[in-house]
Amino acid sequence: MKPKSIIINLVGSILFLVVAAVSPALATQGHTGIEGVWVHQFAHLFFLFSMMLLIYWLRQAGLVKVPGWRYIQYAALFFILWNVDTLLVHFLDEQIQAVRVDNLGDWRIRVVATGGRTWLAAVYYLAKLDHLLCVPAMIFLMLGLRHMLKEVGPVESGKGVR
Repeated sequence: MKPKSIIINLVGSILFLVVAAVSPALATQGHTGIEGVWVHQFAHLFFLFSMMLLIYWLRQAGLVKVPGWRYIQYAALFFILWNVDTLLVHFLDEQIQAVRVDNLGDWRIRVVATGGRTWLAAVYYLAKLDHLLCVPAMIFLMLGLRHMLKEVGPVESGKGVR
């Protein structure tokens, strides 16, 4: 057996073992201690204001007339909405602990709001669907970058874009 095929078989075996030894992935991440929540919240605020500033600059420069930059503006708008939504969710469940989520089994949870405010449980549940804002933001970002890349055209090997 050649050394090259030994290496290929070894790498294949290792990859198989890594894939076969999977464990469940959690869809959400908790933040231990209030310090982690505060830092995380400040990061959301920073991202939110950064996207607001990006939209302001794009509009001031008149770049939103160009399709690629217009998509980037839409992405920034959805990222702003996503950050506001995420700030609310973190505030409700991790900072003031106004809601509690009970795991009832596979694919079943119960959201309970403190003080019997059932409307708050509904707001929290809807706000936890933040992927409905984040995924469109990423799609618009991808579309904007793809459109800009088409405008530049192919780049020859060894030469940069001018």
